Amino acid sequence: MASGGIDSDVARFGSFRSSAATHAGTANRLNEDAYINRPDLGLWAVADGAGGHEAGELASAEVARLLQTIDVGLTGSEMLTAVRSRLEAAHARLHAKAVELGAGAMVATTVVVVLARDDHFACLWAGDSRAYLLRGQALTRITRDHTLVQALLDSGAITEAEAIDHPQGNVITRAVGDGSDALELDKRTGRLMAGDRLMLCSDGLSKSLPEERLAELLAGDHETGAERLVMAALAARAIDNVTVVTIEFGAGNGSTLLEIESAEAAASAEPEMKSTPEPA
Repeated sequence: MASGGIDSDVARFGSFRSSAATHAGTANRLNEDAYINRPDLGLWAVADGAGGHEAGELASAEVARLLQTIDVGLTGSEMLTAVRSRLEAAHARLHAKAVELGAGAMVATTVVVVLARDDHFACLWAGDSRAYLLRGQALTRITRDHTLVQALLDSGAITEAEAIDHPQGNVITRAVGDGSDALELDKRTGRLMAGDRLMLCSDGLSKSLPEERLAELLAGDHETGAERLVMAALAARAIDNVTVVTIEFGAGNGSTLLEIESAEAAASAEPEMKSTPEPA
């Protein structure tokens, strides 16, 4: 446990160094976020629970627990299959829990997952937890929020300025356990270059700091990167839970990880990413 009540973790394996940190926020609320920091698997995730009355904590913890059961040594294709299957299992279990609790109950969580093999990555997500790529000084957002506000923006019903403090800013349109029959995930893949940094975060961070500030903080010392970003959000009076995972890629450091799916390995995204529809 780091100072200031920030729970943090630093890990390294092969070409990847990663750090993770989480805090309940400044409103003395329950921390319903969870994270995965497993460079030995080439697997990182952030989940932001929703539902209240500890339901959100249960939901995010269930996603993290199931992802932690993935075995070391899987191929890229096997890893993607394992991640999907565990998220689908979590979706079914959380929906069943909500039914058990009665009408109107919700036990759900956003999730953003990154898998990396050699110099390629895949990102899967549902909800508004985000993934970013920092290359040099340029920060690119990998994910696109599954929220009502994003849908209104896409339709032209509201402007970017109106979206900032929109009264329905917390309404998400996809989540693990959201009650839909099948879990819907989006996926993007891309290629990594030496020195690249990836960041996963819950909306407690992304709603507290502008992207210019995120880029500045992410570019600093990597070992304390996640904790530094959480501290900055707390300094900005983030009332929501704040969770961050940062990943630094350094080519040629003896990675024993296998390449990601051969079809995705052909992607030439530098730094652009390609989107791939997820099967139901």
